[in-house]
Amino acid sequence: MRLVIQRVSQASVSIDGKVHSQIGHGLMVLVGVAEGDTIDDMKWLAAKTVAMRIFNDDEGVMNRSVADVGGEVLAVSQFTLTASTRKGNRPSYIHAAGHDLAIPLYDAYCNQVQQLLGREVKRGVFGADMQVSLVNDGPVTIIIDSRLKE
Repeated sequence: MRLVIQRVSQASVSIDGKVHSQIGHGLMVLVGVAEGDTIDDMKWLAAKTVAMRIFNDDEGVMNRSVADVGGEVLAVSQFTLTASTRKGNRPSYIHAAGHDLAIPLYDAYCNQVQQLLGREVKRGVFGADMQVSLVNDGPVTIIIDSRLKE
């Protein structure tokens, strides 16, 4: 699984011109699930998401987590994170997980983050054509791949 985590002052997902989910201060997380990803990958990434210290403390040092600052999380599924760009100019998505794996792992990730954070995780809609808006605070953007954890 691969995540793109952005520290935001606000973020939202719209579908068909209507806001579906929105958050204030917190994390916008794009979630990509690839073939072979497991529950262990999901649990590791969920724990990292909640504990990652990318929010400023009183001295302006990134030393606080989303949990520490009472921030919100918006998680959006994004199969394009699994793209291979090795050959040619058209990304290949052959390693993206099918719905039978991707949907349960995305849902499990959101539920796990929600449990660890102690507050609702806002979501996009799996497979929908979504418009994502955000104000990246910093900017701070972190990419985490569960296959690179060791």
